Parts: sequence; C-alpha cells; structure tokens
Amino acid sequence: MGNNFACLTCTFTSADVNDEIHHTRVPGRGRRKRDRRPNPFSDSSFSFDSPASFRVLKDAIPFTPHRSRIGEKYVLGRELGRGEFGVTYLCIDKATREVLACKSISKRKLRTAVDVEDVRREVAIMSALPNHPNIVRLRAAHEDANAVHLVMELCKGGELFDHIVARGHYSERAAAAVARTVAEVVRMCHSNGVIHRDLKPENFLYSTKKENSSLKVIDFGLSIFFSPGERFSEIVGSPYYMAPEVLKRNYGPEVDIWSAGVILYILLCGVPPFWAETEHGVARAILRGEINFHSDPWPRVSESAKSLVKQMLHPDPKRRLTAQQVLEHPWLQNAKNASNVPLGGIVRARLKQFSAMNRFKKKAMRVIAERLSIEEVEIIREMFSLMDTNNDGKVTYEELKAGLQKVGSQLAEAEIKMMMEVADVDGNGTLDYGEFVAVTIHLQRLENKAHLYKAFTFFDKNNSSYIEIEELRKPWQMTMESWTTKSLTSSWVKSTRIRTAESATKSLLP
Repeated sequence: MGNNFACLTCTFTSADVNDEIHHTRVPGRGRRKRDRRPNPFSDSSFSFDSPASFRVLKDAIPFTPHRSRIGEKYVLGRELGRGEFGVTYLCIDKATREVLACKSISKRKLRTAVDVEDVRREVAIMSALPNHPNIVRLRAAHEDANAVHLVMELCKGGELFDHIVARGHYSERAAAAVARTVAEVVRMCHSNGVIHRDLKPENFLYSTKKENSSLKVIDFGLSIFFSPGERFSEIVGSPYYMAPEVLKRNYGPEVDIWSAGVILYILLCGVPPFWAETEHGVARAILRGEINFHSDPWPRVSESAKSLVKQMLHPDPKRRLTAQQVLEHPWLQNAKNASNVPLGGIVRARLKQFSAMNRFKKKAMRVIAERLSIEEVEIIREMFSLMDTNNDGKVTYEELKAGLQKVGSQLAEAEIKMMMEVADVDGNGTLDYGEFVAVTIHLQRLENKAHLYKAFTFFDKNNSSYIEIEELRKPWQMTMESWTTKSLTSSWVKSTRIRTAESATKSLLP
C-alpha cells in the first residue's frame, strides 16, 4: 500500500474547513448550499447490489465496531487526495462536528491477497500504537461491501519540506527540532514492536499551519510487527531512504534509523545522500555508501550535527545508533543551543525543487497507471501464461529472463535480477500472478515511451510541446494564493526545463 494516501493534508485554510462544515448536510442542520462532485461512498450513491466476497478487516481490530456503515456516524465531504487504492475525503463527525480525514480504500483495487493483508496490517498497527503527539491517530475503521474506510486525524499544515520553505528562516536549530521528532516516532514504534519501513519527508505532516504545530507521521502501509532478533527479507520502502541491508534482504528495526538519518542529511543540505537518475543507480549508490560532507553547505554545518548523521548512516546496522541513542546524542540534547544562523538560501532552494520533483513524478505515474487499457492488462495475463512454462502458477527467475527475451526486452541480466528481487514480496524465489502483475505494470509505466508521452500530453493542455507553470498548477489543484504555486512550480520548471515530450520522458523516469 505504501504512500498511496500521503494526502491527509491539503491546501485549504481554517476558513475553508469552517465553510465545509457549514455547507455539508448533517441531519437536522440545514441543507447543502452548493453543488459538489458526488461522493461515491455517500448514502445516496451506495449500493449493496454486488457485495464483496471477502472481509478485509476480519480479525484485524476485533474491538472496533467496523461492521457499521460509515454514514451512520460521519459525513464524507469533498475529495482531498487520491491514490492507487482509493480516495481520501474530508470527514465530519456528526455528533461532535470534528473535522477529520477518511481514507476510503476500494475493495475492487485490492487485487491480490498481499493487497488485502497490507490493509489489515496497516489497520492493526495503527490500532495497536498508543496515542502519541507525533503519530496520526486512527479514530475508527469501517467496512462495507465496496470499501474499507479509515477515519483519522486531519493534518492541515502541509508536508515537512513545504512547511520549512514557507517559514523563510531555516537553521540547524530548526533541523534539530525535526530530527528529534522523527527519532521520538522511531523510538515509539520500536518500543511497541513496529518497524515503520517507509520513513520519508512526505510521510510527515504538520497538524496546522501554526509555527509551533505538531509534526506527525502518517501512512503505516508498509509497517510491520517484529519480535527481538527477527529478520525480514522483503524489499520495501522508497529508494532514497532504503538502508543497504534492505537491498541485501536481511534487516531489522535498524532500517528506520537509516531512513531517519537520510531525512536529517536532507534537512541539513537539501539533497539526498545517495542520488542517481534511476532507482537501480540509487541502489548502487546506497550499497557503495559514499556520503558527501564537503560541498556547500556542509562546511558551515557543526561537527556535532555531522557526527550524528554519520552514526545514523553507518553501513553496519549493528554499529548504527538506536532511537534512544539518537535522542541522547549531544546535538539533540543541546538542540535549543544549536546554531540559529541560517543554513543559506541554497538549502531552501534545494528543498523546494526536491519536493516539487517528487510531486510531479507521483502525479505523472498515476496518470500513466490510469491510462493502462483493458487490452494491456489482458496482455499481462497472456505474458504470465507464456512465461509460466510448467503451468504451476509461478514464474521463476529463469522463466522470467527467458520470457522477457522472447518479447524483445532489452533489460540487462542484473536489472532483471534486481526487478525479480523487488517484486518477490514473500521472498520465495518465484513470482505469483499478483507479483508478476505488479512488476509488469512497473515496466509498462516506466519503459513504454507511449505511456510517458501520454503523461506529458496530460500536463501539456494547450499542445504547445511545453509544460508551463499554469499547466502544473491545475493537476495539483493548487490555489493562485498558495505559496507553493509560485515557488515550487516556477522554481522547479526553471531548474529542469520541461520543454518537449522527449525531455519530459527523461524527467518522469525515477
């Protein structure tokens, strides 16, 4: 499931929230005063005509009344965000009028047993974690015939990097405050037997836009319960933040410290420590482990801060700091005394561009995924049958390699091996149909120039062969008043020069 619902935040203000409350129909409290796109999960459009044949939340949270209909307690409002598996809506508690977020996961999108298990595990983990000021709280979970609905806190303050850039003044002291929060979250997770496995800036949101707002971690879609000494082999997470032992398929809770170290590195200089034009290149850089502490602004960063980053990014997980040791490090112990001298405009400019690039890629990949035709999905099914030469319902590495050669793939053997390892979720050395579909769609999205061209033309509304700033604003549904509209898009467009479909295809590759 991953970060498909990182949009528990949005660009509306407190006035917008009040307006939403006043214009959302609650029994006995007036009528809706303006038209909106109908909510597919509202009472008026809901139907039990084709009930799902499986229960997602069965045994996941037995103490939660998840069998009741979402509409009995909450009113779902406008759409806030959309991901691969469903949609996040503004949600209002009928009794208290509290404004929340509801993540509605369509059962039709849960195509494999792995998808279903991911949802169950996410709900179980969020239910098991104690209340914490820096962890988004799951208020309720409901399931009906069509979807699973997760009601949780609404974070209105925006993503971590956006908040930093909007503040203007940014120093080591500010970075230390964020690093402490991230370490507190990791300590809380680990002390409750949970590895997050997908810590990254996009998964940290501010509860409000106020200066002293709480920073909260969201999205436990890749998290997992663990016991002391237990090791895992699934390659999961986001490329820039993966620990080397994840790529080696033998890891434990130490991977969260590595990810937190990557976040701290970015907070201090504005770019990731391991960078390349492709995911494979990033993986190779992580395994090499060469970290730059020499270029600007590192000469201005304190030795204490650099010491903490190095200890969090130690390649040997046994020698890496624990969350408690991170919190006890002198740089964080004396965070209030850390340098308040600005780190320089270069760091804020880099954070702007890095954040904008991530947004653009996510939107582009979703556009491509939505445009896969029925015929293309059928081709995937036929490819699986072609490669599964012994008809055992599984594709081995040798079968995958031979099958890709038959269909004319130019992938190198090392790339096929890496792809096989990433897709083999259960680590049994073979791909079942669900895993095969995932890897094939990944190839379809990234290597088919026709799909990349479709993504380019989606943004190029006026067919000028240029993607202009205004054309980037609309898909993101940003307002003209939003600082992100002017700062993120213009800054990123200038730096990357999105001019033709040919150059755009290069920009869309990870």
